[in-house]
Amino acid sequence: MKTLQISIAMILGMVLLTSCTTDVVIQEDVYIEEVPSISLESVLQEYELWYVAIERTEGSGEVPFLQKAFTVSFEQGQVYANTNLVGIGTKGNGVGLPIGYYDTFGTEVDITHDLDGVYTLEVTAIAPDTLRLYDRVTNTSYYLEGYQRVAFDYDRLFYDHIHYFLHEYEVWEKVYTSQLGAVNEFDQENYLSFLYHGAGDNFRSSKDPVGLPVRELVYDYRGHYAVNDVDNVLDLKTLTLDYDYLGNEHFELTVINDRKISLFHPASGTVYEFVGRNYLQFKNDTTQKNRSQEKKRMKKIDFMKLTTTVE
Repeated sequence: MKTLQISIAMILGMVLLTSCTTDVVIQEDVYIEEVPSISLESVLQEYELWYVAIERTEGSGEVPFLQKAFTVSFEQGQVYANTNLVGIGTKGNGVGLPIGYYDTFGTEVDITHDLDGVYTLEVTAIAPDTLRLYDRVTNTSYYLEGYQRVAFDYDRLFYDHIHYFLHEYEVWEKVYTSQLGAVNEFDQENYLSFLYHGAGDNFRSSKDPVGLPVRELVYDYRGHYAVNDVDNVLDLKTLTLDYDYLGNEHFELTVINDRKISLFHPASGTVYEFVGRNYLQFKNDTTQKNRSQEKKRMKKIDFMKLTTTVE
């Protein structure tokens, strides 16, 4: 006697639903197992925010828009991202700015970024609230952790990544020096500029008069900087400016608002305040490319794979 067995597999590598049931129907010599399927579209929209756990990234390549995003969100074909710390939690009601659009095909999502182009990423659910996005071209995997906006800690995200906040203005201009405090060399420095970590954690400082156009600044010193945590205090950091051969300056760094920081200089007892100038928005709406309306290549994907075995 021949037995025909038909098994239907889900499109994702693991079943995420805990309330699913499995129906088994036996009729003569035919065995059919029916397992409910979950669309990738539903999985992507399960959480309002997907935190990009950049420290978990695997591979030597990168997907540019994921590399610089703190969170991404998927909503009815539109992709949103928080790529700046300035204003995080308020832009786009917490999901950030629109950066492109997406389509799903089986286990893959095609993301068309306004500036970076099209990326096809393979999606794997490795936990109920965790996705892996794999880019075959660069052999790189990104991990996304799901949150609802009401439960997401924007303040912790801000302070955990505060060194990026320093990058979001082209230059920081000194606007206040306290009367209390001993005279010291830093009193003469009116501008600080912090560069990306890929640039060697570099910073620059200038003694030029306050109020000059940024393009006219001449930087007197260059060196390296470091931002470190203070135990059990979320909103206080330490900032060290390493002036190469001139020694180090140490400060306690606090954020007054999205544009102003305070630096307390323990060695002299002086407090300085700096205001950011020339905000750098990492997703520039005025330069985004027109979205292509070309039809994507056809992908023949079976959402329910049918395998027939004859014994």
